[in-house]
Amino acid sequence: MTKEKLALEIIDRLKKEYPDAGCTLDYEDAWKLLVSVRLAAQCTDARVNVVVQGLYEKYPTVHDLAQADVADIEEIVRPCGLGKSKARDISGCMKMLEEEYGGQVPADFQKLLKLPGVGRKSANLIMGDVFGKPAIVTDTHCIRLVNRMGLVDQIKEPKKVEMALWKLIPPEEGSDFCHRLVYHGRDVCTARTKPHCEKCCVRDLCERNGVED
Repeated sequence: MTKEKLALEIIDRLKKEYPDAGCTLDYEDAWKLLVSVRLAAQCTDARVNVVVQGLYEKYPTVHDLAQADVADIEEIVRPCGLGKSKARDISGCMKMLEEEYGGQVPADFQKLLKLPGVGRKSANLIMGDVFGKPAIVTDTHCIRLVNRMGLVDQIKEPKKVEMALWKLIPPEEGSDFCHRLVYHGRDVCTARTKPHCEKCCVRDLCERNGVED
């Protein structure tokens, strides 16, 4: 089976297994997703979803957050880890949104990459979830699973994984496929424990790379 056919079959099975899979970060506005995805670095989405409630209660708009003292932001987001750098990036990002884009998140990948604290993973998430554009979000679950399944061959660098997947995944499937990998990676194809291959919907397709019997 070619990698292209393998990808399509995996997409189909994950779609049936997780039909309602979506972004696990809670957000109402595009700028809030930008904040949350920055806080999610080395932190669980569940914790981020709790922490941002206090942040938005104190700073409910882009303008409010842009005007906030970085130290005050840091105090609130500290439970997410890396508080100083995350607070600095959030402040800089909100300032740039207000000064250059009228408080709106730009629907342009390259412009998103210029925002403080926004890398390819974050920009793809915004493009896919907010604007409905083709996107490949190479988070840790995605990188681990596509290597384990055999869709990519021992590639760990996020951008290289993204480029490899663009060749295999239909553009309209990319965003949802990556969300489903998150669900599958948490529930079945786990990282810290031996994966639960016995209940995996793609077990007969998976190469099980790196999995010890």
